[in-house]
Amino acid sequence: MHSITASFKPDSSGTGPKQLGYIPNLKLNDGNEIPLFGYGLGSARSRDEAEKTMQVTVTAINNGYYHLDGAQSYKNETELGAAIKKSGVDRSKLFVTTKLQNMNKDVPAAFAASLERLGLDYVDLYLIHAPFGASSPEHLQQTWAALEAIQRRAAHGPSGCPTSSCRTLRRTSPTGSWPSAARARSRRGVRPADRRAQGAPGPCDDAYAELAAKYGVSEADVALRWCIDQGIVAITTSASEQRLKGYMNRLPAFKLTPKEIERIAEEGKKKHYRGYWLRNFAEDDRR
Repeated sequence: MHSITASFKPDSSGTGPKQLGYIPNLKLNDGNEIPLFGYGLGSARSRDEAEKTMQVTVTAINNGYYHLDGAQSYKNETELGAAIKKSGVDRSKLFVTTKLQNMNKDVPAAFAASLERLGLDYVDLYLIHAPFGASSPEHLQQTWAALEAIQRRAAHGPSGCPTSSCRTLRRTSPTGSWPSAARARSRRGVRPADRRAQGAPGPCDDAYAELAAKYGVSEADVALRWCIDQGIVAITTSASEQRLKGYMNRLPAFKLTPKEIERIAEEGKKKHYRGYWLRNFAEDDRR
């Protein structure tokens, strides 16, 4: 498997990184590897579009998207499992993620139900979907401990929190073991995941346009590559086969320089965008 370290730090040299020709995996603290680019079934499609959700996911798998991201809350696990089966791709080649719904207190039962809906024996990553929904720090710590217990019994992939802040993550520390976390914002060796490059129009628009012209790619490609080049897991939920193919064809073909990565980061600080859970965060909270 192709992997990179998690220690990349952009600088101002402008030196172009070596072109790899493929999208690498990220090696986690527990030794597992996670593909840095994946396909998410998302929450936009309604239950009456279950067949479409399954077919689009098959299309994604057949176009090389082997990191697949589902969720109990979004009620797409059945479609994800059906798509995996229909694709014919060997399970061992896939990295499958699902999530615990809203701090469910019976974690083992919720996990077993997710596996049943997926039709799988294991998942590669099991996440707490909304850790800030915990009723108390102790509740979060108990839930985290339950995920770690599942990980130890299953001897498969890591656990983590996909939508958490540093403060939320610290609340797990009295009982949690940090190396298992795969996707969360923290300085303790766990890595962030970027769901979508959103917030347009914004201060990065000019940089995206210039870099897209320079590399002969789309502005969305530049935004996704900015994540990948920093070891940040990026997820697309596109239902367009043309777009899915385009990402897989273009993203391995170029890399941003450290100076370009730094430019986008600095421009991005000029605007803060939060699309979800607005009631859980103060207006000036930029975490």
